[in-house]
Amino acid sequence: MTCSSIVNDLLSRITPPCTDVTRLVSESMDRTLPVLTRIKLRLHLMICEGCAQYRQQLLNIRQALQRPASPSQDQRQDEPPLSPAAQARLKEAFRTRRD
Repeated sequence: MTCSSIVNDLLSRITPPCTDVTRLVSESMDRTLPVLTRIKLRLHLMICEGCAQYRQQLLNIRQALQRPASPSQDQRQDEPPLSPAAQARLKEAFRTRRD
């Protein structure tokens, strides 16, 4: 048994399982976790590539959602927004179509 496999085995025994880590990763983005939980989470992410990738994906999604939406290519920047009357007509058309 190599030294790294011994360390990985030890860490896998003292860190939470992947199912808990996915929840903790999500929670850690919304609130500060207790110190011991943060340490265990970091250790788990060091040995588990899947959970580390999951964390990175959540970070990417979070970052993408925080960026302002870019205008579509079809809509020109200098076009004024729809008038309230036009918006009301569209809403009514969608309501009628849905029913």
